Amino acid sequence: MNHRPARERIWLWCLSWLVAFALPALATAAPPVTPQAHSWETGGTPASLQIWVKQHLASSDAAVSRLLAVKGAHTVDNTLLAYDEAAGALFDAQSQSQLLYGVGATKELRDKAQELTQSVAAAVTALNLNQSVYKALAAIPAPTDPAAAHYLERTLLEYRLAGVDKDDATRAKIKALQDNITERGLAFERNVHDDRRAVVLDKALLDGLPADYLASHPADADGHVKITTDFPDTKPALKFGNNMEMRHKVFLSARQVGYPANTEILRGLLSARQQLAQLLGYPTWADFAMADQMMGSPAKLAEFVKKVDESSREPGAREDAALLAFAKGRDPAIQKVSEADVSYWREQYRRAKFNFDSQSVRPYFPYSQVEKGVIATASTLFRVRIKPVMDVRTWHPSVTTYDVFDGATKLGRIYLDMHPREGKDKWFSTTMVTTGARGRQLPDGALICNFPGGVAGDPGLMQYGDVVIFLHEFGHLMHHVIAGQNRFAGAGGFFVEGDFVEAPSQMLEEFFHDYGVITTFARHYQTGALLPKDLYERMVSADAYGRAADEQFQLAATAVSLDFHTVDAATADFDALYRKVFDRYSTAEFLAGDHFWAAYTHLNGYSSNYYTYVLDKVIALDFFAQFDPQDLLGGPTGLRYRHTVLAPGGTRPAAQLVRDFLGRDTNLGAYKRWMLAEFDVPSTASLSGH
Repeated sequence: MNHRPARERIWLWCLSWLVAFALPALATAAPPVTPQAHSWETGGTPASLQIWVKQHLASSDAAVSRLLAVKGAHTVDNTLLAYDEAAGALFDAQSQSQLLYGVGATKELRDKAQELTQSVAAAVTALNLNQSVYKALAAIPAPTDPAAAHYLERTLLEYRLAGVDKDDATRAKIKALQDNITERGLAFERNVHDDRRAVVLDKALLDGLPADYLASHPADADGHVKITTDFPDTKPALKFGNNMEMRHKVFLSARQVGYPANTEILRGLLSARQQLAQLLGYPTWADFAMADQMMGSPAKLAEFVKKVDESSREPGAREDAALLAFAKGRDPAIQKVSEADVSYWREQYRRAKFNFDSQSVRPYFPYSQVEKGVIATASTLFRVRIKPVMDVRTWHPSVTTYDVFDGATKLGRIYLDMHPREGKDKWFSTTMVTTGARGRQLPDGALICNFPGGVAGDPGLMQYGDVVIFLHEFGHLMHHVIAGQNRFAGAGGFFVEGDFVEAPSQMLEEFFHDYGVITTFARHYQTGALLPKDLYERMVSADAYGRAADEQFQLAATAVSLDFHTVDAATADFDALYRKVFDRYSTAEFLAGDHFWAAYTHLNGYSSNYYTYVLDKVIALDFFAQFDPQDLLGGPTGLRYRHTVLAPGGTRPAAQLVRDFLGRDTNLGAYKRWMLAEFDVPSTASLSGH
């Protein structure tokens, strides 16, 4: 009935081309230099960022020139490694331009970062269509090293998907379409980024909201309070606010971000993708985008979605029916629960059935303790040491920095930018800062989040779902750092098939559901008291409620992602398409004015492949089921998981990583048990609603 929104946007420019990079069109004639690893260390201005990007492009250009100058036989050492060096420099330029586009301190810097991101993406297209580079790589004899063989195979596949074997006229059309796609995708995301809305409400309408929320939203002289569309503002308002008028206004404000500005931008983006796919010989963009993924095709996706739907529809309907009956018990006038009210009624239902108030655990999750706890959990599980680093220059003073070690060996660096501020991207994402290549460069990564806190005097009390999000994002970071020790920069953790990227992150989420793990850091921010076990058990029981309905929403988001890329974009009615999907998967009452799709940035990043979250949830739960529930962190499974799933990165097919860890292909067994867990939990209170 309701859902948790998709939890983050990973800063990958196009998941269809994870291992294809560009001939640097911006490179100058000056001799290449070895640029600094981090763009913000060069001055943090638009001009210094442009110089930094050009240096990386020049470095990439030099490596490509060496590749093309090879006389005699092409080998892994003289050709594939040169290509990988070029790729690494270029991808670093792209990653950090996109990073600063989302978090840059000034509008001028963000504008320049957007411009440079677009320029580098145009260069990506140029190399994708460079036949000389493709022919040099294709001339390499099959490597005996399996990692090199897989990397080379994937690289050549991406070249073919890019249309490198087409004639000159076709390649020119491809380049024009790719440039169009890049421009429109950036514009779509920028509209969402910049469209920070707010509703102004009478303070009396905020009944039910936590005391710290009210304290951070003081009323003006007229008794009015402003609630923005920032995540830390909207989530508590929709979950705890007793006033329906307030909830509906906040919900619609959030669901109208990007509208109507993104309507024609999205239409152009989808049309360009449709034209490109057909130019490359695919009937739809979805067919093209899945050609190099684990899923393989929309036909196979349909089979998978059918199985997940069959597993979740009936239990989801039971959850929805129980919620509606409960809400009618409180208010007989309710005929259907509005989508804007589902979060609120779920909270009330959990209080009644499980004797659990979500606000009761927030004092045990102040931000600073959660940060330490998540880091300690990952350190123990993966047998690494994560050490804070002081006096490091970053893009903003609030960013904290850590180095990751395996024994005495440094593996990489991570940056945490965790609280909202003006001009910063308002979502939750993991970004690769630098690629990692053994002996050449260490991998660095960053979390860009918007959790409570970050203001003097505010402890940043987190909802338990926020802790799960933190674990999820940290799973991405660990995958990147641990997999960044391979020989090839283009074979790190973010270079597995795109529809496997979310498996390691969703696996780490599950460690929240263990009292021994959580109580290493869940202590009351004022008294230091440990989170009581009975409260924890009620929290976990309450959290299990709604999982099936949430999975139905994940299928809805999957359908939006897919359907928008299989219709005729020139004539599509996006509101009608979304409403059709909504009615297929939700029993809630649709609220007029809900333009969810206009701010659904996964339509740019994941394009038609949002199914990744559902597929990887199945895999992640299968992974987690292999851990010893009596010793999740201390047993041998964590290290085996690190070595078989995380460390290989993109040196093996993702399906092989799954088989290496499980000893078989994945199945829906653990997923079904997880989803049905709530139905094994007894009620702890009457559901009379009184």
